[in-house]
Amino acid sequence: MSDRAPPAQSSDFWLFGYGSLIWKPPPHFDRRIPGWVTGYVRRFWQASEDHRGTPEAPGRVVTLIERSYWETLTDHHDSAPNRVWGVAYRILPDRVAEVKEYLDIREINGYSIHYTPFHPASELRPHPVVSLQATQPGAPIQALVYIGTPDNDQFVGPQDPQQLAEHIYLSEGPSGLNRDYLWGLEKALDGLSPESGDEHVTDLSNRVRAVAARFAEGRNDQPDKFLRPPPSVVLVSPAQQHDFRKITSIDEQEETEKTS
Repeated sequence: MSDRAPPAQSSDFWLFGYGSLIWKPPPHFDRRIPGWVTGYVRRFWQASEDHRGTPEAPGRVVTLIERSYWETLTDHHDSAPNRVWGVAYRILPDRVAEVKEYLDIREINGYSIHYTPFHPASELRPHPVVSLQATQPGAPIQALVYIGTPDNDQFVGPQDPQQLAEHIYLSEGPSGLNRDYLWGLEKALDGLSPESGDEHVTDLSNRVRAVAARFAEGRNDQPDKFLRPPPSVVLVSPAQQHDFRKITSIDEQEETEKTS
């Protein structure tokens, strides 16, 4: 489970990514380790007004929900893996403050800082990580993670999968098409391990592919509310990916997952 307090007596700063951070890493890291966290469920239940949507038409990105809370909800995707796979990055010690500032700017749209144990995939775990953490082999790494909790304004909660797929297909923001974020996450997860797939992500990806095929064939057989084109978005020129200047929500930045 997560803790808002930073880990005590740790010389290393680790960041866990479960969304776009998997395929778009943060700056200034020297280690990248696939693995998982437990006690959570990954869902496309966070509205995105600044990356994959707009304030007028928010897109959808992933967040983590504590499993104990998720089990009290009615979710059409009524099962979830015990492990939420992603990637942990170790940030260079002299760049930690800089990277934290960068991440805080990128995570302004409803995400807050938490800490949770990260379990490196045993078959991929480099031995030096163990000694650097001063822990016993196989011990988890305490990592920072950004989570959109249910009490944040952008949390949308359970949604019908088909309606969610239609919404993702039509949504677009300054960082690009919402469906590209979804498909990018699916591909990134599939590349981590034979065990790292997520049924929620896979089902939504397949549904969105079916929507795309329907539109390509000119078969618009869904209610009008799903057929409205996304609002026009004025895309700015991409900024340097790791430019640490103060940015606005329309600058070209990818949501991290966010730690996304």
